[in-house]
Amino acid sequence: MESRGMKKWRPFATMPEQYIELKEIINKQAEVAQPVLTEEQMEQINFTLIEALHTNKQAYLTYYKQGQYITETGFIQFVDSLGDLFIFIDDVFELKNKMRLSELIDVRLA
Repeated sequence: MESRGMKKWRPFATMPEQYIELKEIINKQAEVAQPVLTEEQMEQINFTLIEALHTNKQAYLTYYKQGQYITETGFIQFVDSLGDLFIFIDDVFELKNKMRLSELIDVRLA
């Protein structure tokens, strides 16, 4: 008797590729456009950063990166408004991070 059952039928062989494509589509849908801040909002961000710097208070920094809003917590170490740059110490890994002021969307004191 011929053993036909040896060859396994694999209906989901192409699943990973389809899954990856689907995941990419979902991620694309989750992307948000970078908000355009008003002069007032930018001034407020700057003011809060400088306040956090001088009072050594922890700040919540929300910035825009690759279609997503990311919020990190840290201590502001340096602010250069003209150079569009600030440095903060990440409170989780205690690493120095350089970032552009123009990437920020929101800053709040913790």
